[in-house]
Amino acid sequence: MKFFIDTADLAEIKTAYSWGCVAGVTTNPSLYAKTGGKLADFEAHMVKIAEACPDVPVSAESTATTTEEMVAEGLRLAALAPNIVVKLPICAESLAATKELKKHGVNVNMTLIFTVPQALMACSAGARYVSPFVGRFDDIAEDGIEQLANIVTAVKNYYAPEHTEIIAASLRTPNHVTQAALLGADIATVPFAAMEKCLHHPLTDRGLAAFEADWKKVTSAQ
Repeated sequence: MKFFIDTADLAEIKTAYSWGCVAGVTTNPSLYAKTGGKLADFEAHMVKIAEACPDVPVSAESTATTTEEMVAEGLRLAALAPNIVVKLPICAESLAATKELKKHGVNVNMTLIFTVPQALMACSAGARYVSPFVGRFDDIAEDGIEQLANIVTAVKNYYAPEHTEIIAASLRTPNHVTQAALLGADIATVPFAAMEKCLHHPLTDRGLAAFEADWKKVTSAQ
């Protein structure tokens, strides 16, 4: 399973990318809003992200609402950098836009996926990625991991990863990441804070402290 970072914060992206394990970036309008960025600076900000990690896909989301507008904005976003992936929310208009964008060689990440039919329809339209959300199911007292399991099984029954990869999204804890991996999701997109938590475990921290203490004994005995 690959790790993507789910943020529009350039500093977080640069830090996580420097670790060597980040294979992509996902953003959305809410994440961009959290940076305090202005509408006029959005495309320039996406370029900065794409240039900060030029060898991995960067999802930039369209806010258009009609097929024609989605296609036009998608083409504009894709032209910003060769590693830009156009992110669209699942709906009838975005399915049609995905089919058209694919004709132009533009990769699409279909987001806000919550059901098996939504995921399969996105795949059928030619989406390069589908992003089922886990945490938002938990918010309404439903089992997000169970829904992810159903989507992973269904998509992999019919589509190879070369056609469509599954991005487990709205992951909030290391356990979410673990479950996504065990279920066979191709990618986990993880917020920076949760990714930092994935790096740590009390036994790891305890072991590092013990190694350092023992090494000090060795060096002080010289």
